[in-house]
Formats: sequence, structure tokens, C-alpha cells
Amino acid sequence: MAAVRASPRLRSLPLLLSQTDGAAAAVRRSFSCASASPSPAAARAMASTSSSSAAPSPYTMLVGRVSCEREIKRSKFIAIAAPVPNERAALAFLDEVKDPKATHNCWAYKLGEQFRYNDDGEPSSTAGKPIYSAIISSGIDMIMVVVIRYFGGIKLGTGGLVRAYGGVASECLKDAPTCLVKPKARVGMEVPFDLLGTVYHQLQHFQAEDIKQDYDTGKDGTVMVMFKVGYEKIEDLGNAVNSACSRKIELFL
Repeated sequence: MAAVRASPRLRSLPLLLSQTDGAAAAVRRSFSCASASPSPAAARAMASTSSSSAAPSPYTMLVGRVSCEREIKRSKFIAIAAPVPNERAALAFLDEVKDPKATHNCWAYKLGEQFRYNDDGEPSSTAGKPIYSAIISSGIDMIMVVVIRYFGGIKLGTGGLVRAYGGVASECLKDAPTCLVKPKARVGMEVPFDLLGTVYHQLQHFQAEDIKQDYDTGKDGTVMVMFKVGYEKIEDLGNAVNSACSRKIELFL
């Protein structure tokens, strides 16, 4: 069985893993932690993961942009939604799709625990907040929704505005194509040069991503290989590497 070495800076590791799915919890129960001082490369690998206070849970996100249009009492409402990785991308999307000629460009985004919404001149909480509520009801995360209104001459009242903005946003997201995004852990392992080919073969098999090497291990003939892999794959990957190499290779989380 593979061993995971954790530094004092990762005392919160059991909590982090407990907040992922059952497979990650099994990793916590099955792996042992070595207490020896890590090499410089191992310390850097572990430090890169200790900066996060909690491991992210799987979330649902849009596959691509979606839109819909409705006319309500002569006002035209156009909702446009897109997946966004951060606030900068959300605001860039807003700049791209908003229409300066429209009466209002109202919007809301959700990025994990971070969110914002804006009424863009509509009465307070009658546009941005209903759009955000529609996002919450959809269960979709990492998303920006913009609703553009062209006034048709008939006032809707506060209740009518809430129903209009929230309704068109909900309709836009109702049948939108989505995918489930699973979190990935940053993992490192110290590998002898002669076993690099064997280890890389296993990393490819388990679909590891963002693979990097660090030769400052303080040990001759050894390199620190760092990569990202799904939490649910860590245990099986560690066991597969140990079996293929016929020796224990420590994993650093």
C-alpha cells in the first residue's frame, strides 16, 4: 500500500479529505503518514496544497453558453448564461454581451461561495437578486447570467419585474447542457530516475494532469514528480505505482 507523507503544515488534511466523496475518505483511512522531514521538493509540493482551507466538492457547470428570449407586456427580455472560472471572466462576459442601447443589463454570478448581482437601474432587488435566485435553484455553479431588457412602454411593477427577470433566467437554465466537475488534488511523489518511465505510464493511465518535475530533492538520482489527479483516484494510483515499481513510492499531499 502506498504511503502518504504529510508535514505539520497539513494537519488539516483529514478534514480536507473528509469533505470530498467516499472514495477520498477511504484514502484518508487507508494511507499512513510518514513523520520524517520532507525534502525541499516535497515541502514545496505539500505547501502548494496547504494554501487551500478546504478541498472543493464536485459541482455542476454549464457546458457552454445558452440563451433564451421572452416578451412580457411588450418588454423584451433576453437571458444569456455562460460558464466562468472567476470574477474577471464573469465581468468580461458582461462587457461582451451587454447592449448599451438596452434599457437595462441586469446580471448575477456565482463562483462557489462568491456571488454578486446587479439591478442596473431597476428597483432594488427586482432584477439581479431574482436572477441569482434562479442560479441557486438550478444547482449550477461557476456561472454568469445576464438578462437584457428592452422596455416596451408598460411598467411591470416590482412583483412583475421579479417574476420577469427570475422567470427568464430560470427558463434559460432549465434545460441547459451541464457536466459534473470533480475536484483534483495536487499530489507529489519522489521517484528514482530509473523508474520515471514506469511512473509516467501509471500517471497517464489514471489521467493525471499538469505533470511537472522538480530535481531539487536533496537526494541523488531522485526527482519529485508533481501532478493533479481526482481525489477518488489517489489510493488506486498509489497502489498501482507501488505494484508496477515493486517498491514503496511515497505520495505527498
